[in-house]
Amino acid sequence: MDIVITGANGQLGKELVRRLGPFHKVVSLSKNDLDISEKDEVYEKISQLEPQIIIHAAAFTDVDQCETERKKAFEVNSLGTGYVSLAANMVCARVFYISSDYVFDGNKQSPYLEEDVPNPQSIYGMSKWIGEKLVLSTNNGTVIRTSWLYGHEGNNFVKTMLEQAKKNKEIRVVNDQMGSPTYVNDLAETISHLLGKKNGIYHVSNSGSCSWYMFAKSIFEEAGFDPNLVKTITTEEFGAIAPRPHFSVLENKALLREKVQIPRSWNEALKEFIRKEVSHD
Repeated sequence: MDIVITGANGQLGKELVRRLGPFHKVVSLSKNDLDISEKDEVYEKISQLEPQIIIHAAAFTDVDQCETERKKAFEVNSLGTGYVSLAANMVCARVFYISSDYVFDGNKQSPYLEEDVPNPQSIYGMSKWIGEKLVLSTNNGTVIRTSWLYGHEGNNFVKTMLEQAKKNKEIRVVNDQMGSPTYVNDLAETISHLLGKKNGIYHVSNSGSCSWYMFAKSIFEEAGFDPNLVKTITTEEFGAIAPRPHFSVLENKALLREKVQIPRSWNEALKEFIRKEVSHD
């Protein structure tokens, strides 16, 4: 298949290119290759490439920065996604849009299902939800929501914790936000299985859940550092600019329906990630 991947320099984009490249004709588009907030540029590029599938991973993902750079957040995550969807429709391509657990308000006490109604509390969450609606309003749109993503490329929570662990000093991590950490390699693999499935909304995250504090302790432990260096703090005490959902665990119900294997537990995935990271060092 002819596949275009936007946001190809991000941690998910790079893994998708690596995974799909040997089996498909993949064109990877970074921010320098395509400014998705420029409508004409998007139409021209997609018309020229005529892909069968677009995996739209390009996004403005700095949650706190989105609060201060609202215009950019909506231009990239909402309008840009709309342009990609319309361009895809013009060439009869399917769009797979990578969305987020931040579309939910976090007030639910059980895992979020694909059919639960979003109620974003942050500018980032709102901009991603509008993007979802624009993708789903076209005939060929699929939304893939994921959460707490980490991989071997770029910056992420796991890498930050590993850096902190090396300093051998105490670190405070929030303990009142629950979610499902997701290894980018597992997400990319599941996306590759969804390319042949029907359109709709899919929740894709590693199984199980934890708080950021529990996640941090597991990272320290797995990498051979003292987990007791990790201390708890509340979201309020941490004082981030953007509101975060207190509970954003995603239920992989649609994957089960489509007989796609549920990603392994987050603990197992973390073990593999750290093993690979250590062997790179």
